[in-house]
Amino acid sequence: MNESITIKELFDLNETVAVKIFEGCTYPWEVLSKIGDFIVELGNTLSEEEYEKRGDNVWVAKDAKVFPSAYINGPCIIGKGAEVRHCAFIRGNAIVGEGAVVGNSTELKNVILFNKVQVPHYNYVGDSILGYKAHMGAGSITSNVKSDKKLITIKGPDGNIETGIKKIGAFLGDNVEVGCGSVLNPGTIVGRDSNVYPLSSVRGCVAANSIYNKQCEVVEKY
Repeated sequence: MNESITIKELFDLNETVAVKIFEGCTYPWEVLSKIGDFIVELGNTLSEEEYEKRGDNVWVAKDAKVFPSAYINGPCIIGKGAEVRHCAFIRGNAIVGEGAVVGNSTELKNVILFNKVQVPHYNYVGDSILGYKAHMGAGSITSNVKSDKKLITIKGPDGNIETGIKKIGAFLGDNVEVGCGSVLNPGTIVGRDSNVYPLSSVRGCVAANSIYNKQCEVVEKY
């Protein structure tokens, strides 16, 4: 088993309303196909005192700030204290955690954003999971389909894992910082407390508590 890229090593499950979706799963990509149905099931149990239902399978916390120009398609849950800014485009199957920020012209599709995640400026996040307080700098994106359209293989530290899935973006552990203008290639995993330099093209797995400068140049933090 590639222990370092398991759900329990990447994420603090106390920091998401979606904790139950991870039950019975070992690796984060196992969750992706479940997000839409899970949102509908969870949304129907949310307190009407704290959340309001807006349209078809869209639940928004009453203290969340959603700008009028934002587009939200269901299924979707916007958590307490979250902010969805001008011209954000949420295509569906999205859980936006408490205190999270979805910025101007940011696009989300089939994602779980843990609490206090920030994707604040011109980001694309698809088929991905971002851990507690993960932050993607301006213009950084997840690429979720290989150019040859083949199924995605996770290049784990202890061997490759065939996922059988065509669309996988990235999995960012808690407190990961991604620099501006970076591309996280399909199946990228970044361990907790790691930093990715601006303008990076990241592939494979970056160990926890590391600094990713460029491919084949990853150093441990001091």
